[in-house]
Amino acid sequence: MSEDAELVPLSDEELKAQVGSVLPDKEVVSILDLNVDLALAIDAAAPIELAVAANANVAAPIDAAVGANILSSGSEAQALADQGVLITQGIDADASAHAVQVSGIDQSNDVVDAGSSTPVASGGTPTSGGSSAASDVASGAGTTAGGTETPSEESAETTSAEPAAEPAAAAVVPDTGLETPDTSQLLDGSLLAVNVNVDADVDLAAPIAGAVAANANVAAPIDAAVAANVGAVDSQAVAIAQQDAIINQDITGSAEASAEQTSEIEQ
Repeated sequence: MSEDAELVPLSDEELKAQVGSVLPDKEVVSILDLNVDLALAIDAAAPIELAVAANANVAAPIDAAVGANILSSGSEAQALADQGVLITQGIDADASAHAVQVSGIDQSNDVVDAGSSTPVASGGTPTSGGSSAASDVASGAGTTAGGTETPSEESAETTSAEPAAEPAAAAVVPDTGLETPDTSQLLDGSLLAVNVNVDADVDLAAPIAGAVAANANVAAPIDAAVAANVGAVDSQAVAIAQQDAIINQDITGSAEASAEQTSEIEQ
């Protein structure tokens, strides 16, 4: 027997005993109430002065040889690399870097203009019959500019004397005696309320002065030989690397770097 055949439907009495209510529309439900008020005033100044001077000689002779046998039987791989290098490098010079920076930064004005809040004066002219209008206001009855009559004190007392309407009684589920709970205000308001007020006034000044001077001789002779046999029978791999390098490097001179900075900062 299948499981669907064992399911028994609900009777009419069981259906009437079910209690439910309609939830409000989704558009009136607020999960997050976020209010951010940011007032930020930033004065930033970063003058940068940089001087670089360099003398350089670079030599990089490279020699390479590669021999390989892969899945070969009775093969021979040989790699021979022979390199002779004679390098003479001479520098007779001066490298000088001089950076001078003079900064005058004034950030003392911290007044932030909040704008004008003066109300605009009305351009209308006073109407005639002011005494009658004042008497109407004193008596509590009159006619507005649109022609609509305002209620008098007697009508106001009559209106205030009427009893307030009683709230509607809760609905009762038939044949059960159970009252339907009121869920109209169940989702009123927000689940999370965040209120952030930030008022910041920042004065930032970062004058930077730098100087770099260098004298350099660089030589990098490289000699390489690679021989390999992979998965081969009766194979021979020979790699010979020979390198003769004669390097003469001479530097005659000086490297001078100086940075002068004068900053007047008012914050």
